[in-house]
Amino acid sequence: MSTTSPTPAEGARPAVAVSGVTKSYGGLRAVDEVTLEVRSGEFFGLLGPNGAGKSTLVEIMEGLRRADSGSVSVFGESPWPRNTALLPRMGVQTQSSAFFVRQTVHEHLRTVAALFGADPAAVDTTLESVGLAGRHGVRVDSLSGGQRQRLAIASALVHGPELIFLDEPTAALDPEGRRDLWEVLRGLKARGRTIVYTTHHLDEAEALCDRVGILVDGRLVVTDEPQHLIGTFGAGSRMLVPLGRIGEREAAALPGVEAVTVQGGHLVLETRATGRVLAALDAVTGLEGVQTRTPSLEDVYLDITARRPGRTPAAPENQEQQA
Repeated sequence: MSTTSPTPAEGARPAVAVSGVTKSYGGLRAVDEVTLEVRSGEFFGLLGPNGAGKSTLVEIMEGLRRADSGSVSVFGESPWPRNTALLPRMGVQTQSSAFFVRQTVHEHLRTVAALFGADPAAVDTTLESVGLAGRHGVRVDSLSGGQRQRLAIASALVHGPELIFLDEPTAALDPEGRRDLWEVLRGLKARGRTIVYTTHHLDEAEALCDRVGILVDGRLVVTDEPQHLIGTFGAGSRMLVPLGRIGEREAAALPGVEAVTVQGGHLVLETRATGRVLAALDAVTGLEGVQTRTPSLEDVYLDITARRPGRTPAAPENQEQQA
């Protein structure tokens, strides 16, 4: 289900501005001269392989980590040294969120809300929005991994922040939980919140984000709207033809076919001329059972990350958090 959200104003002051930021751990450069802006009211996705530097960059934006060089501003102020004036305006969910594990779910979120001076009524509303309405009296240390993830997200949202940082928030959620969270995030964006979001789920980024930035080896390779990226990079379509309908050599010889592979029970034809290939297939073997897969953000992402030249790897995500 799609929802209509406000379009971020192009001329408005960015919620987050990063300029020439670098961060190294010993001889490993985790973030390498990154410059980007996140517009107010924008849903911005930060993508990249493990070890690309996503968590380090986000933690620098949040004021949890100091950059070696470059500058960062959040709502026009520097988040480092730890800027307490910014804290009520930001919500942060990390990959290793801390909890008051001996408290119940409701007690934990009440405590978090109190630390920010939030309305106590927001506790019940927030728990319901993340699917924990029925777990009020359960101790935090008895929650499953997915439930803890939901509580971490609730802790980032309970005080109604303007800017929300979510680091792989759906990593431990089941498919239903993922889709439920999507609706929560769409609602937040519709209310004008700014969201900075890291994920390995490319379908998620394509469905939710106004723009995405792709990090590879600490460098920001490209920043654009998902659909514009798909069109610009021209990822080809794939046609799945049941095995036995046409031979590999015959399929490769069809006009417009660029590559042929076998995957499962199908012959996969890659092409940038869908109409020509469909017409040629129809003439040879008919189109019954033929499936067409249109390009996606995942295709573009894999293309971009696969053809980067080899460089010294950036620090792994877990090293970034420990350093």
